[in-house]
Amino acid sequence: MGFEELLHQVGGFGPFQLRNVALLALPRVLMPLHFLLPVFLAAVPAHRCALPGAPDNFSHQDEWLEAYLPRESNGTLSSCLRFTHPHPLFNTTLVGGRHSPEELEGVSPTVACPQGWEYDRSQFSSTIVTEWDLVCEQKGLNQVTSTFFFAGVLVGAVAFGYLSDRFGRRRLLLVAYVSTLVLGLASAASISYTMFAITRTLTGTALAGFTIIVMPLELEWLDVGHRTVAGVLSSTFWTGGVMLLALIGYLIRDWRWLLLAVTLPCAPGIVSLWWVPESARWLLTQGRVEEAHRYLLRCARLNGRPMGEDGLSLEALSKVAAKERVVQKPSYLDLFRTPRLRHISLCCMVVWFGVNFSYYGLSLDVSGLGLNVYQTQLLFGAVELPAKLLVYLSVRHAGRRLTQAGTLLGSALALGIRILVPSEKGPWGTILAVMGKGFSEAAFTTAYLFTSELYPTVLRQTGMGLTALVGRLGGSLAPLAALLDGVWLSLPKLTYGGITLLAACTALLLPETRQAHLPETIQDVETKRTSQQDL
Repeated sequence: MGFEELLHQVGGFGPFQLRNVALLALPRVLMPLHFLLPVFLAAVPAHRCALPGAPDNFSHQDEWLEAYLPRESNGTLSSCLRFTHPHPLFNTTLVGGRHSPEELEGVSPTVACPQGWEYDRSQFSSTIVTEWDLVCEQKGLNQVTSTFFFAGVLVGAVAFGYLSDRFGRRRLLLVAYVSTLVLGLASAASISYTMFAITRTLTGTALAGFTIIVMPLELEWLDVGHRTVAGVLSSTFWTGGVMLLALIGYLIRDWRWLLLAVTLPCAPGIVSLWWVPESARWLLTQGRVEEAHRYLLRCARLNGRPMGEDGLSLEALSKVAAKERVVQKPSYLDLFRTPRLRHISLCCMVVWFGVNFSYYGLSLDVSGLGLNVYQTQLLFGAVELPAKLLVYLSVRHAGRRLTQAGTLLGSALALGIRILVPSEKGPWGTILAVMGKGFSEAAFTTAYLFTSELYPTVLRQTGMGLTALVGRLGGSLAPLAALLDGVWLSLPKLTYGGITLLAACTALLLPETRQAHLPETIQDVETKRTSQQDL
């Protein structure tokens, strides 16, 4: 008897599994609240150099600013520079209005805001930008905080992946909850940019536990027939978190309180672990038969399949445990030892990099769309729902490969066309951005399903771990690509679109898996080469 037959006896889909999905919904909602938090946390409000106050008898604010601030090439007043000495105004004597020989010759020297900056606080009372003046020459520090965060997620994925296999899913989920709560509170209490960057990076490491543990803890209690449905259902919690972030950001305009608001739900999450079951499959691989027996009896009871001690004996479980433990532990090197599996692994790495790079590149850029940041965030979340429906229909009729390539191509085209649309065509730019976000989310959803079907059972978790690792590398580099606008304004969109197009082309090199049996061994993957090429 294998574990799948054992799960069939106690019920592979029922109230027990639905309760488990509900209890694990909170981590899925919390992830986008933190992953996309820089949209509000690191927002850059309108700013200019701090200037001395205008005289009491002077009422023309625009002329006062003209005296101190130079104009950029596009005609707007500079947000990063001011004149060394202010220009004289009609019938007005400015304090310190002495002029250098260069000014007398028509040249006006400038200096980089010696007294700091003034910010427009009509939309945000404070962000990390206004807290530590992360603008102008320091704007790179603002973008790099997101990179630090995703780098932490990358490191945490490796650590939690290993530790959850060693010490159990439920125990490490508790570690992730407690660590996220403590580090999130520490980030909100940061007294310097350095402290914030460090604690935020460590928060990303802790949050990686949610991404690594929650999915296996759900799927390992589900039978094969219901895993796809449960996966799509669980992914809607992420979308709910994206839209919830728009509401929380609208209600809370101070970055410290905002960070507290998305962190404190970890406290009830810790309490909820009392009812979350450990993976019986993992317990059997560790030889902890009595614990697995207790959870399986609980599953059978809740699913309306009461079984006595004789119906589910410890002796039968011991045989299943012995069978599970003799399976050779997989290695990342196994993904590259054989030709076909090596081809699949390399292609999946490119696809996952492109999916993450485009998704977070689009999600974290909510400016210039003709809407305020809250409307844009809500719209970006709402468009994910029809995107998931598109995936559900497309993978069943067009297949996984064409759906993956098509959604990536749609995202790349939306990004490319946005470059050609003039800035004054505001509605079209917004429509293209929303379409790109929808296609990007569809590509993300397809990637999880497609990749899990490409790898054999003995290497499925390992393959998913490798591709997710490369994907998080793409997510960590996406915020840095936004800094390319200093070279050319359209270069970030061109970069996002180009890499996404490369991922779309690479997806076409993968074999189709629609209506195909899932491979169990490496040999199954290698022997399917001819049949897959005929599909």
